[in-house]
Amino acid sequence: MDFKEKVIESIYTVIDDFNLEVPDDMSLSKSTDTKLFGDGGKLDSLGLVNFVVATEQKISEDFDISISISDERAMSQNNSPFKSIGILVDYITLLIEESHHG
Repeated sequence: MDFKEKVIESIYTVIDDFNLEVPDDMSLSKSTDTKLFGDGGKLDSLGLVNFVVATEQKISEDFDISISISDERAMSQNNSPFKSIGILVDYITLLIEESHHG
């Protein structure tokens, strides 16, 4: 299994846990097309923070590395990594690959 597939699995586990804690109208679908934040996104700023923290913790557990997906680099991206699950997966995969080659 490559990093990207494992990241998707990790995020889907976070979504399962997240959906147990939020009202139905904030629940997230397990799809790379799911919009997170911004236009059409399901999450408000607090929901996004909670989701990001849970995702960072799960990635840390699953990959035995510490990453920050809400750092200055993420905020300065032209295409926000928080726009959709797919974009977030690509961003996290990049961070993991860099940590393994860095």
